[in-house]
Amino acid sequence: MRIKRLSGDFASLKRSIDSGTEAQREAVKNIIGDVKKKGDASLFAYAEKFDSVSLSSLRVSEKEVEAAYQELDQDLVEIIREAAENIRFFHEKQKRESWITYKEDGTMLGQKITPLDAVGVYVPGGTAAYPSSVLMNVIPAQTAGVKRIVLISPPNREGTLPAGVLVAAKELGIGEIYKSGGAQAVAALAYGTETIRPVDKIVGPGNIYVALAKREVFGDVDIDMIAGPSEIVVLADKTAKANEVAADLLSQAEHDVLASSVLVTDSMQLAESVSTEVTRQLETLPRKEIAGPSIEQFGFIYVAESMDEAINAVNELAPEHLEVLTEYPMELLNSIRHAGAIFLGRYSSEPVGDYFAGPNHVLPTNGTARFSSPLNVDDFVKKSSIISYSEKAFQNSAHKIAAFARLEGLEAHARAIEERLK
Repeated sequence: MRIKRLSGDFASLKRSIDSGTEAQREAVKNIIGDVKKKGDASLFAYAEKFDSVSLSSLRVSEKEVEAAYQELDQDLVEIIREAAENIRFFHEKQKRESWITYKEDGTMLGQKITPLDAVGVYVPGGTAAYPSSVLMNVIPAQTAGVKRIVLISPPNREGTLPAGVLVAAKELGIGEIYKSGGAQAVAALAYGTETIRPVDKIVGPGNIYVALAKREVFGDVDIDMIAGPSEIVVLADKTAKANEVAADLLSQAEHDVLASSVLVTDSMQLAESVSTEVTRQLETLPRKEIAGPSIEQFGFIYVAESMDEAINAVNELAPEHLEVLTEYPMELLNSIRHAGAIFLGRYSSEPVGDYFAGPNHVLPTNGTARFSSPLNVDDFVKKSSIISYSEKAFQNSAHKIAAFARLEGLEAHARAIEERLK
């Protein structure tokens, strides 16, 4: 990994957001238009074109789910169940309640919390299977009270979905599961087909075509975020173990050739040791054909003059995942302002959060942790304001409201108030 000294120009650490090429954006628009026009037929055609499989049905059958349980080791089923419990426990803490308050003049104000009617969860396929994505996207929606949750994922060449994905969905009680991927799956969720009824919100990660499709349908439906490639920043001092830091950096690099793995430290000795360790560990990594290019392009080690400078750099990066591997990590927590998820201490390696701890692993990327949050229960509800004025409260405020309306040049607004005073 390349070692650089921090220059104070933290803006140079940021990555540009990939908004796709013109050809990719045009392809996505064409796919969405095709799905809106041809429905199921287009999904079957795109499955043959992009997934190299001829499907007889879009919907996953109970027989396929049963086969998944036969395929998956029982110990792994139990691990999925325990992970689901941990994730549900965490998200239960996020639930909000509707509220109403009253004033002495008879004014009643409040907020009504209503779950969304229907949510679509996109689970990526391709280079790996992601049952964890099922858990992380479905459980907060269920906790919020969403009644209809649809899962969609690209099929493999046998025309099935990974056993882990199907088992995770079944464990959560999801019965509406479809086989389709890419922009066409997003379009099907947004606009519906003969088989798939449309939803109100689409969540879940995917490749650049999924991201562009989500951006394209936003407004007709809601989306969680436009997620970029995965990223990790490790903030470490001389007490960190070089082999552990290197392993954590590679844990993100193996996701995607575009993934970013960064170490920020005030120790040149640690920097050099980690660089050596990354090279050594990479040699035996099964996914080194992915992790290698990721490290080569987006793997950096920055050496700061002080821990304060290192923290400033971290806040500028606003990473998706931040590990704090220092002697006293809790002491730095209040200084960290921008990160999707913060992992404190040696035994809180990033995969702990990916799979098992409970907090959501759907996190803001590309520096958007400056202003956005991990996927949470609030993402699956909407809030309605409640307003009720008594006659007394209305009469006390009417002239002020009418005056405010006329200040903005809206006479009809003012008259709507004054009609009630006659």
